[in-house]
Amino acid sequence: MNQLDALSLLNSVKEGSLTPEQALLRLRLEPFEDLGYAKVDHHRGLRQGAAEVIYGAGKTPEQIAGIVAAMLQHEERNILITRMSAKAATVVSEHCDLEYHPIPRVGLVRRVEEVTASGSIAVVSGGTSDLAVCEEAALTAEALGNRVERIYDVGVAGLHRLLAHLDRLMEAKVIIAVAGMEGALASVVGGLADCPVIAVPTSVGYGASFHGLSALLSMLNSCASGVSVVNIDNGFGAGYLASMINHMGGTTK
Repeated sequence: MNQLDALSLLNSVKEGSLTPEQALLRLRLEPFEDLGYAKVDHHRGLRQGAAEVIYGAGKTPEQIAGIVAAMLQHEERNILITRMSAKAATVVSEHCDLEYHPIPRVGLVRRVEEVTASGSIAVVSGGTSDLAVCEEAALTAEALGNRVERIYDVGVAGLHRLLAHLDRLMEAKVIIAVAGMEGALASVVGGLADCPVIAVPTSVGYGASFHGLSALLSMLNSCASGVSVVNIDNGFGAGYLASMINHMGGTTK
């Protein structure tokens, strides 16, 4: 149940098509469902505005399928599965209509393309090698009701590529800057934009990049104002936070 569902339930009581006792029963049945291997939080959407997201790594394909089935029974939409293996995608697709993106390893079930925030989110990448993390961020933001602008392969090795998209950067309400190597892109974007910048260090790079630690430390030490940093390769976290910021002015519905 999400916040719109709760409002619809209350309106049904107000209009007389549902008794208060029936509404109470619906609410009491909602909080969570114990599957033995997982406790599915059906109240997540009501509390936080977005349904529970399934982290696929470490779960068996059958466990993922079971969690998805429980969420579908509660009429959840845009069920997001991150770090999902191709094997798990094959199993889950046998039970439901799954949209699978192999590069970011993201799965979406019962996807409904709707934009509920008035602003846009720009996802900017340093290079094509950062694409998996970028798409995890972009797909997360889209699943949460945001319009996303993708600006890829515009790293500091060729700054003119980024400057060619200044108008799109200026129009964004939030920018996600994704980069590996030395992670300089976040500081450059932060110095050009007047909106919050969420920096995502990636594990792309050679030996002394220490699997993304170099980019992480560089972004944490950015001299540009308005830059915040999430964990290495955490495209999901960046997309979720960007969505929260983008919805702070209210929804379009």
